[in-house]
Amino acid sequence: MTDQRRGPVDEGCVLPEGPWTHRFVGANGSRFHVVEAGTGPMVLFLHGFPEYWYAWKDLLPSVADAGFRAVAVDLRGYGASDKPPRGYDGYTLAADVAGLIRALGERSATLVGTGAGGLIAWTAASFHPTLVRRLVVLGAPHPLRLRAAIFADPRGQFSAATATLKFQLPRYEHVLTRDEGAEVEQILRRWGGERWVNGPEFEAYARCCRVAMQIPQAAFCALEGYRWAFRSALRLHGYRFVKLMQKPLVTPTLQLHGALDAASLPRTAQGSGRYVSAPYEWRLLDGVGHFPHVEARDLVLGEVLRWTKS
Repeated sequence: MTDQRRGPVDEGCVLPEGPWTHRFVGANGSRFHVVEAGTGPMVLFLHGFPEYWYAWKDLLPSVADAGFRAVAVDLRGYGASDKPPRGYDGYTLAADVAGLIRALGERSATLVGTGAGGLIAWTAASFHPTLVRRLVVLGAPHPLRLRAAIFADPRGQFSAATATLKFQLPRYEHVLTRDEGAEVEQILRRWGGERWVNGPEFEAYARCCRVAMQIPQAAFCALEGYRWAFRSALRLHGYRFVKLMQKPLVTPTLQLHGALDAASLPRTAQGSGRYVSAPYEWRLLDGVGHFPHVEARDLVLGEVLRWTKS
């Protein structure tokens, strides 16, 4: 990816050439940028915060080579996808995923989500079970586990969520974009495992995320999902969301979580299986933080392929 920090940042910065194809697809009333490779049963990848589709750049070709149609999307508000001022509630984000699966011509897909994308993946599988064949979640507790832990574990998950609590502040998006996105890199450092943060690939990856967050309106949109999660806690549509999410998940689910995850604590993520009535596996990844897909990509690749093929 080209470093465009010195000039105006446009969506072209998230369209690098590679062993993949860039497309724009209409779904759920918005236009989404998707990147795909290969043919076969579809595996749809959902990135987290503060990332974009590029989070999966190393997995896409390998998953395609294994006989699958690998598709990564810029979520609503990120990268080259549309950035409407509304629609960052759990219902709409789950409907985006369902609409994308249909718009891409598939009846169902394996869903792989990390971080904030993992929360969306949990929700999409819960609200649209017939469209999600299998589920792989990285660095993301079940939304109800996360919600409960924030209130019940003040020295643990509530403290870990301090950064996202700051996201509630008006105009905090300007903090993300000032100094050429320096705060984006700091978030990656705080949440990532020490081995990756101090490794040879971190700086280049952080630079890509910094640039992408400077696309006009991207920072605002990226924070809106977090803002809805907190605002909805005391509102009727948030209560309805909780009631719907309490229904046991019927999708076979694999949950991978970094032992060093400082954003979503392992003790918060453990116990998510209580919301899954289908086959469920949990694996804790030693030495890994909040970004398993880039910190331990070979391990994650192997687990995704194993779960998708089983």
